[in-house]
Amino acid sequence: MNTNSEDRREYQHIDCDVLVTGGGAAGLACAVTAARRGLKVVLLERYGYCGGGAVAGLSGTVCGLYLAGESQASGPQQIVFGFCEEFCQQLAGRGGLSDPLRYGKNWTRVHDPLKWRMLADDMLLQAGVNVIYHAVAIGVLTEGGEKVEGVIAWTKQGRLRINTGVTIDASGDADIVAMAGLPDVIGDRGNVQNPTMIFHLQGVDMPRFLARHGADTIMDNAVSALIADKNRSGEYRLPRSKIWLFPTTQPGELLCNCTRISGSDGRELNALYYRDFTEAEINGRRQAVEYARFFRDNLTGCEQAWLSDTAPQVGIRQTRQLEGRTRLSNADVVSGAKSPSAIARSAWPIELHAGDRPRVEWLLDDFYEIPYHCFVPRRGQGLLVAGRCLSAEHEAVASARVTAQCFAYGHAIGHAAAIAVNNKLSPAEVDPAEIRQFLRRDGAHLE
Repeated sequence: MNTNSEDRREYQHIDCDVLVTGGGAAGLACAVTAARRGLKVVLLERYGYCGGGAVAGLSGTVCGLYLAGESQASGPQQIVFGFCEEFCQQLAGRGGLSDPLRYGKNWTRVHDPLKWRMLADDMLLQAGVNVIYHAVAIGVLTEGGEKVEGVIAWTKQGRLRINTGVTIDASGDADIVAMAGLPDVIGDRGNVQNPTMIFHLQGVDMPRFLARHGADTIMDNAVSALIADKNRSGEYRLPRSKIWLFPTTQPGELLCNCTRISGSDGRELNALYYRDFTEAEINGRRQAVEYARFFRDNLTGCEQAWLSDTAPQVGIRQTRQLEGRTRLSNADVVSGAKSPSAIARSAWPIELHAGDRPRVEWLLDDFYEIPYHCFVPRRGQGLLVAGRCLSAEHEAVASARVTAQCFAYGHAIGHAAAIAVNNKLSPAEVDPAEIRQFLRRDGAHLE
């Protein structure tokens, strides 16, 4: 018996200058930046809101804004500005962003995911971006198999054929790269950092909690030892002992980054695979319940607390990376490497999630820079990437993937796309020095 796969609804056609797939921090910054340059921009997002890992994954923090150092007595020293700073200022003005909080040898800020979603909507609409929510790219449009000219997207209305001058893959998973058959890399020989189910705990007596556990959001060794002991005894199932608890902008609420999700058979999970992704969601919710029970029973201030919600999806740290014309190396990160073609900077540590204790390797009192060509495919035309799927080695991704840097990448790649379209260039021909000029104009401080 022959079976045909069909969707008999007519295609809808859209033409634009720049197409952005994915509305996370990078995709938002890309779309708004390119639209502010006067281009016709379409943004595709699979959820009904923007935010990506920060909102759908409830990572909940704007990490990567500040320098790290042994002594934090002078307070946070910010190094990322531009679009990221604009977004943070507006979010803080809406009461949706905390003051800086201690994070080991660095600082971070906690955001309100609802206020994030609403601010993103407003910025996109004000910039004139054509936003299409609940849409997923299911194929690429190519010329000669090498030049990407847009995508086929699925919506409830039917399929969209979107033709564009420049396509930006801000999916986080390099989905467009993979669909186009361009070179990519998955983790360390296929091994990626494990996903985490982040959750909110409400009803916390915050003064008592802070008095006992201090201002550092990375819980101390005593808490880690207690978790490990309770896990060994079988009283609780707590596979990760080093945990992070962040007071949020809401009273009596903690953002809890503490789960370590593996398969029921003990295997590491990769969210590129639908079976792994599904199992991660189920096991993640079960772990969230178990950690919340442990907190109620054992942590000062949490005696009357309750698990109010888990993230809409597991937080994904790493899946597929672009194989770009330049590759950010592990050595670049730990040495604080600089580059004349840099379009962003970072001082966030290598934060490698594997085993019961995440490995954190700090870069102190310095930052490294990320070159433009980490976002340009080694071969192929018409395509750029933005966000955590940049071209980078396994451990480098564990530093370069965080929120402030994704904002910075999107800001730069939005300008790169505009330069390419306005000057009829391929993305690979765009001069990073020209991107830097626009970034400095926007207050990015890339001196």
